[in-house]
Amino acid sequence: MRVRLTKDFRFESAQTLPCAPEGHKCRQMHGHSFKVEITVEGEVDPVTGWFYDHAQISGAMNPLVDQLDHGYLNEVPGLENPTIENMAAWFWRSLAPQLPGLAEIVIHETPTARCTYRGE
Repeated sequence: MRVRLTKDFRFESAQTLPCAPEGHKCRQMHGHSFKVEITVEGEVDPVTGWFYDHAQISGAMNPLVDQLDHGYLNEVPGLENPTIENMAAWFWRSLAPQLPGLAEIVIHETPTARCTYRGE
């Protein structure tokens, strides 16, 4: 049986988007309450009855959340232009070596705006 498991994480961060068009409000310092969904996909082990221990996902993700929470994203190496698109790729590069079966990352920057990335 093949399944997809998703675990959610939240953090608060400030940012500026230096590459946004001149005069765009996002070039100014602002913050978001981010929600990140990490999805892994694979086969269920018939002995344990599960595919993944959720603690494995948390173990890989929590250090990243700790690095970003209540910080200024632009100061994080690789996030100098922290659009949610760039953030999704940054998370993917950080997590893929630790999370076999990583299938999808969804980053919500507001309740109505999000980016989905599948490592492509």
